[in-house]
Amino acid sequence: MASSLVTRKGQVTIPIEIRRQLNIREGDRVRFIRDGDEIRIAPVGDVVAQTAGAFAKYRQGPAPTIEELKEAVAQAIADDVVERMSR
Repeated sequence: MASSLVTRKGQVTIPIEIRRQLNIREGDRVRFIRDGDEIRIAPVGDVVAQTAGAFAKYRQGPAPTIEELKEAVAQAIADDVVERMSR
């Protein structure tokens, strides 16, 4: 069992053995799940990385890289914002 101290700001350090087991790295997001009187912690993965390949059977040609997918998502969001602002 591992433990950590809560700071004045409500922050805690996740012990190294827990970070290793959950493959949590600097900059990763985590979620807290309430389970009765206990709280579980779980890594929140990159949505693009998690969904990469989900539509592989519909694809023709080589699969796009994660970077290309991120760029496509960013462009789609930007296009949506421009469209909403022009209404």
